[in-house]
Amino acid sequence: MDKQPFDEYRDHVRPAIKSKLEEFILLGYEDVTEERLWTYLKTKKWKKTPELYVHEVVRDVLALKVGEFMNFATVESFKGGNWFESEEGQDLLKGLI
Repeated sequence: MDKQPFDEYRDHVRPAIKSKLEEFILLGYEDVTEERLWTYLKTKKWKKTPELYVHEVVRDVLALKVGEFMNFATVESFKGGNWFESEEGQDLLKGLI
């Protein structure tokens, strides 16, 4: 079996991803999407691994712990734009002043 880039496996491992998302929902994390989960796996979990076998991709998806993903999501939210520069943040600041 040949090794291939991750995105070619996405359709093949979608049942494992859906299963993991259902686990997140059962634990109270309804906001996690398939796209965010896949982005985490590609950018964090497989950052130093350019290619994997399909069974390794499935293994990593099913072994993912909620805490690992939530740590990533928290850091990514801090990396995002400045909240005070957003429209919502500006409205709140105007209301306080």
